[in-house]
Amino acid sequence: MTKLLALRSRGATEPRSARVVLRELDDSEVVAQFLAGEKLAFDELVERYQTRLLNFVYRTTGDRERAEDLVQETFIRVYRHLHRFDQTKKFSTWIYTIASNLAKNELRNRSRNPLVLFQAIKKNWDADQRPLEWEDNTYRPDDLFRKRHLRRMVESVVSELPEHHRTVFVLREMEGKTYEEIADITGCNLGTVKSRLNRARNNFAQIIAPLLD
Repeated sequence: MTKLLALRSRGATEPRSARVVLRELDDSEVVAQFLAGEKLAFDELVERYQTRLLNFVYRTTGDRERAEDLVQETFIRVYRHLHRFDQTKKFSTWIYTIASNLAKNELRNRSRNPLVLFQAIKKNWDADQRPLEWEDNTYRPDDLFRKRHLRRMVESVVSELPEHHRTVFVLREMEGKTYEEIADITGCNLGTVKSRLNRARNNFAQIIAPLLD
């Protein structure tokens, strides 16, 4: 993420305590600090979201280098337009919306179908279950080998989902977003979000089932 680091303030010699204080604030408070003139607050927002956004955009576009560029552009837009942000809303929804729109434009502008790679799958679709983490040091080497094999299989299967299904799938199953947040990010109503997610899950299950036999 060296490109993103360039966005951060340079030559800062602030005391460590300033960074510690910012880390203890929630997003809305950090945004307020930035709008009040605290430049380090933007660094904190980048720190909180750069990895999550990179994973999201990469999984949506299938191109890591291009994903870095798009996340860079996301933060540039956040920096330029944060003063317009409605602080009664969730910052996470706003920044994901920006990144999602950029990813959609990237896919729309491509002349070929993008290969979408996901690095996790859930064991079931319970609403409260967290996405499965692939790497776990408590697993034996042979278990890790099987999990990595499954991951490659999942990546291939999910790449076959239609674009609008992939978006809601990764937001819900990978990013753990609520239905309401996904609706805000994608600009769809809740019914559409749930319908697309249900179809994405069913399609995924139908495609991968024979491969697991």
